[in-house]
Amino acid sequence: FLRRGIGVDLAYYFLSSLLPASLLSVPTALLAWVAHNLVPGGILATAAALPTWARVLAAIVLGDLGYYWGHRWSHQIPFLWKFHAIHHSAEEIDFLVNTRAHPVDMVFGRFCSLTPIYVLGLGGPTGAAGSLAPVLATLVSTMWGFFVHANVRWRFGPLEWLVATPAFHHWHHTRNGPINRNYAAALPWIDWLFGTRHLPGDWPEAYGIKAKLPDSLIGQLAYPLRDRPSAAPLPQAPAHGGGPSTIESPMLTPGEFA
Repeated sequence: FLRRGIGVDLAYYFLSSLLPASLLSVPTALLAWVAHNLVPGGILATAAALPTWARVLAAIVLGDLGYYWGHRWSHQIPFLWKFHAIHHSAEEIDFLVNTRAHPVDMVFGRFCSLTPIYVLGLGGPTGAAGSLAPVLATLVSTMWGFFVHANVRWRFGPLEWLVATPAFHHWHHTRNGPINRNYAAALPWIDWLFGTRHLPGDWPEAYGIKAKLPDSLIGQLAYPLRDRPSAAPLPQAPAHGGGPSTIESPMLTPGEFA
């Protein structure tokens, strides 16, 4: 437990518990209002008529689908990667690494997750009832994030096709490839649909990125804001549906241009 960087990750834990909700409040309220006024009424009425369990389940699926693309863009777009690289700088993975994230990165990921929930009428602009589905979906995603980062070597057989596990997400943090895989937070079949699932029988040999990030919290928060030369995006995974669980890619890591 007392690994290198544990103190900084504890600071991120408290920072990530306070800032994202505050920073997301205005854009999320605006998103809900726009959806309520622009999305066809039939879609909103259909979503509102669903039983609570169905709305929450749909919100979890749609939220993870939105997060998948936000997460994938954070690897493919250099500007976003500069913020997301902080999360990938951990060279040892345990549950607390889940909170190691720049506020900009965390807000972007959560906003991408909430967007389809509100656009399809599963979240309302006013009242506690309208917030039930997106709040529960966010809580499930957050708690699952702690689980998939856990420093355990458990395997779950066929269940690994249905829900994300530590093995699934640890391969997302691999230092020596294949990289740019396993973007979904909780539903690995989303990666399978878009051709980015990678889950062999073994575990990564090393974690982290090639770039050297500052050790201090302040240094890491300032890291993405420093002037850096422009760089090409990462090699992208093939955008095909389905396919095998192992997809080869160039042996590069995000840190090569971070």
